[in-house]
Amino acid sequence: MTVGHLFLFEERTVMKLLEERIRQDGQVLGTDILKVDSFLTHQVDYALMQAIGQVFAKAYAQAGITKVVTIEASGIAPALYTAQALDVPMIFAKKAKNVTMNEGILTTEVYSFTKKVTSTVSIASKFLSQEDRVLIIDDFLANGQAAKGLLDIIGQAGASVAGIGIVIEKAFQPGRQLLEEAGVPVTSLARIQAFQEGQVIFAEADI
Repeated sequence: MTVGHLFLFEERTVMKLLEERIRQDGQVLGTDILKVDSFLTHQVDYALMQAIGQVFAKAYAQAGITKVVTIEASGIAPALYTAQALDVPMIFAKKAKNVTMNEGILTTEVYSFTKKVTSTVSIASKFLSQEDRVLIIDDFLANGQAAKGLLDIIGQAGASVAGIGIVIEKAFQPGRQLLEEAGVPVTSLARIQAFQEGQVIFAEADI
């Protein structure tokens, strides 16, 4: 079984391989940080991300998705493959405004507990409208601030959100509760129950 053939596999197989990759290549830092820079947050395993994108696309295939939205940078790869599988555009919220973003900008503030910084994230309003049905995709869910910020921006545009797809969820942190209280369903492919002595303990996944 090679990673290059993941796109042929069923959802449970992809999720199991994701968990195996986390165990093999993930590095637990302290009590609540998981480093996965060898395949997701720095170097990207495109075949794994393609398979993950297809799982998200299948989960929301009947939801009428017109746009996939993420936040730079590590959410871009799974979001792009999800958008490809759904055959819709992918938009990523930018953390730094450049000179070409000079009109019609939707913005919000997002605090990162990992980096201990607050960023102003932006999407050009011309890419979202009241007619859009959005699927949010992100790499991690912990405290839920990035996804909450995207919900704010999408709400400013008058668009609706069908759901939020998460590659890795730290289920022991409050992000899911925050998003579900906002009325948005969350679909996570790998759910981490705890870190114990440097090892990852998984909870039951959503699919």
